Amino acid sequence: MKFVLTLLGVMFLTGCQAMDPLSGTGDPHARWWQLGFVAPDYMTVWVETAAVEDVHGKLIRRVSSGVAPSAQPEDGTESARGWNRVSTGGRPAVGAALPRRVFVRWQSIVEERTYRAWVDIPDEARQVMHDATARRCPEQPEEPSSYSAALILGLAPGGVIQVWAWDECYRPIKVARGQAELEPLGPDQGQNEGRYAYKISEESKRYIERFGIPYGSW
Repeated sequence: MKFVLTLLGVMFLTGCQAMDPLSGTGDPHARWWQLGFVAPDYMTVWVETAAVEDVHGKLIRRVSSGVAPSAQPEDGTESARGWNRVSTGGRPAVGAALPRRVFVRWQSIVEERTYRAWVDIPDEARQVMHDATARRCPEQPEEPSSYSAALILGLAPGGVIQVWAWDECYRPIKVARGQAELEPLGPDQGQNEGRYAYKISEESKRYIERFGIPYGSW
């Protein structure tokens, strides 16, 4: 009897997918969505900590920390201006339903400033995240839906935060924006004698000497 019920369930799911070829219901998916970070070229960022409050009001602390991916192409262009690269993936937000808001505290190495902020995540962002795993990309219907939904926070000098969610076609969609405040306790909550996680790199120094920090471009 148990085998028959299981077989009927599989047949039902198969039938639903046959009626809706873009359904991602039967595709393999991660249990948790991912939270990631990115920084503009040369603008090194160290994320001290990040937290998530989900749609049920549950607070998940210490979801992520570490260096936010960025590049140093040294190609002679003003590549730090604007958002030219949005990384994929991140760390799983274990225990969290879709996010209502995200907290992040980070060190802007090139400025030697520490920022903190809560960023509200709108309904449309959660819809994009939901559809990323629930739907297959119409342009590639034979490919499985995304294994995991992802939310990426871009962290820039001046405390600018740009938020993207990856859609069902693996494209970053701008979904929110925030402005951080300075952390009055400084780096590491004042526990590291004011020292930052890194010194500014020689590549960043050369870039800033030539082009400056492009405030207002993010």
